[in-house]
Amino acid sequence: MTRTPLGSISLCYQLQWNQLRQISGVDLVIEADTVHPPDALHLMRAVQELWSQQAPVLTLSIKSLQLLIDVLQHGPVDGPWIAVPDQLLGDPFLLRLVHEAHLRGMQLVWRGAPGTRPAADLAACFIKQVISLNADEALRAVRVSLHKHSGGARAAGTGPVSPVLAGQIYEGVASRVLAEHCLDEQAALAISGWPMEDVLHGYRHQMIQPSHRAIVRLVEAADADESMESIEHFLGEEPILAYRFLRHANSADIGLRAEIDSMRHGLLLLGYSRLKSWLLEQLPHATSDLNLQPVRSAMVLRARLMEHLLDAGDEDKLRREVYLCGLLSQIDLLLGESLATALQRLPLSERITAAILNNTGQYAPYLELAAALESSSTRAIAALCAGHGLDREQVNRALLRTLCMAQPHPTRGLLLV
Repeated sequence: MTRTPLGSISLCYQLQWNQLRQISGVDLVIEADTVHPPDALHLMRAVQELWSQQAPVLTLSIKSLQLLIDVLQHGPVDGPWIAVPDQLLGDPFLLRLVHEAHLRGMQLVWRGAPGTRPAADLAACFIKQVISLNADEALRAVRVSLHKHSGGARAAGTGPVSPVLAGQIYEGVASRVLAEHCLDEQAALAISGWPMEDVLHGYRHQMIQPSHRAIVRLVEAADADESMESIEHFLGEEPILAYRFLRHANSADIGLRAEIDSMRHGLLLLGYSRLKSWLLEQLPHATSDLNLQPVRSAMVLRARLMEHLLDAGDEDKLRREVYLCGLLSQIDLLLGESLATALQRLPLSERITAAILNNTGQYAPYLELAAALESSSTRAIAALCAGHGLDREQVNRALLRTLCMAQPHPTRGLLLV
């Protein structure tokens, strides 16, 4: 059987976040089959066909050395950014390929070990650098941030100097303070990955509230009589709000006779007027903390990915159920309670609860795969596809389609003051 380029690789990804805490780029990790490696040019074309110009910036981090060599030699100049590990640049052959690819116009990205930077004579070959701070540099950056916030920045020429460079990409950022320093104070281009644990740790003694911007967007949509599909889409992009809406729709105060097991069902029964009233009740308590947005967006992306992985075709009910399964699979992180406790408050289908709580049932393979694709282990992806009988080409196409559409939706701001 002939293998296609997308069927001969394993993928996983990491999201990159800009100053607005929006997805600005995707770092796509690629590992090629050793027995049936893909043709580099055909692979690049296959990826480009699925990646639109409106999509986030795409960087390919190719783990297979021969595939990286082939891409450097034959890859298109108008293709994705290509990451080149600094550890390979000690090889004269690889170094020559990098110089030649740069002269041809390929967009190359340097990536190094913690604490390292590209040599001065090499830096011109790369349009961007993916930098990882070592422990001393991270501590120095935090001290600079504290110095600025204490008013020390007003004394010109005093205080420590930050190691964070403007316009570059930083990865391995483990704290909220360091993330804010990189993006808000030093104008870094993006952070690859997000310090989710540290951001959520800051809310350990308080309840996380829905996004103010998300509520505003929904109120605007209701005022404009936008379609039910649009309102459902917007509601499904705020995990806490979606969870609370389902609880509200099933509450005794509403008095609906039927159990509401989907956002669409609840919206149809409540209608625009009662939805808007409920949203306005949530608004005074909403949060504007931008650092929570990457947490929400990553959850939504997992739900969208599950939609694409389990292609439901025209089965709208199945598609909505699969999406809800992905959206609620991490709701415990935002609610500060166990998944079992959170889910038992909703009349969810057995398929959803079995997948989330027990890793069983028809949705479980897709939830497990969607979570694994967020990691850096391409081998785990290959093993899961083989174990669940999933076609890797279809999985890779689903992932690329999902990531390609990971764009923020601006709010018109009618209620923003």
